[in-house]
Amino acid sequence: MHIHASGSQGAGSRAVGDVSATWSQVAALVSSVDAALGKWLTDTYRVGLTEYRALAYLSREADKELRVNDLAHRVSLNQSSVTRLVSRLESKGLTRRDTCPDDGRGVYAVLTDDGETLVGEVRGPYEERVRDLLGGAAEHFPQLDARQVSQALTGIAALLNP
Repeated sequence: MHIHASGSQGAGSRAVGDVSATWSQVAALVSSVDAALGKWLTDTYRVGLTEYRALAYLSREADKELRVNDLAHRVSLNQSSVTRLVSRLESKGLTRRDTCPDDGRGVYAVLTDDGETLVGEVRGPYEERVRDLLGGAAEHFPQLDARQVSQALTGIAALLNP
């Protein structure tokens, strides 16, 4: 991985020489953190990572609901997968479905009281777990070179904020 300063981009800007290698470092970190979070959530709260993220998105909405299609985009699932996700959450009593009053074809995923309670219970410990995993990445993920990952994150940030 090569991250180098580039004078043509202005003072303080950095360019990423090998973007695919840099991205692979970031993807490896994300994958490792997600796997650890998923196992922790399942073991501790009996809810998967994507399930929790869906519930968290719903909880942030003023009316505690989202069109299923919008939820799919937020959790990066296709329509079929998000339909199964909402069905699992419904079977656990964490969401329910509602139809759009303006368009009978539109379906909403709605957070239930039990779902909101679960998000409230998980949110604080989840934030702590994320901080722990990222702050102790070298210990939690010895297969990753923390220095290289840090450089990769800096390089990706430079691409996002030219």
